[in-house]
Amino acid sequence: MQIYYVYILSNYTNSTLYIGVTNDLKRRIYEHKNKLISGFSSKYNVNKLVYFEETTDIKSAIQREKNLKNRKLCCEEREKSY
Repeated sequence: MQIYYVYILSNYTNSTLYIGVTNDLKRRIYEHKNKLISGFSSKYNVNKLVYFEETTDIKSAIQREKNLKNRKLCCEEREKSY
């Protein structure tokens, strides 16, 4: 049975979040920490695991990732309005 992980990474000051899905959490964290993946996580130095959850269904993992990203965007917009 395959396990999928939805995870949240942050930078050192907890000011930036990255939300992702993977089937190998240890490998993925290693890639982020060693900047083997160019893009958002390398640019903002998000390499500290702050949360993860697991599931056996890839569709529910992707849906959960989208849900968390939508909540993050909603919170960011709310902060900007104050």
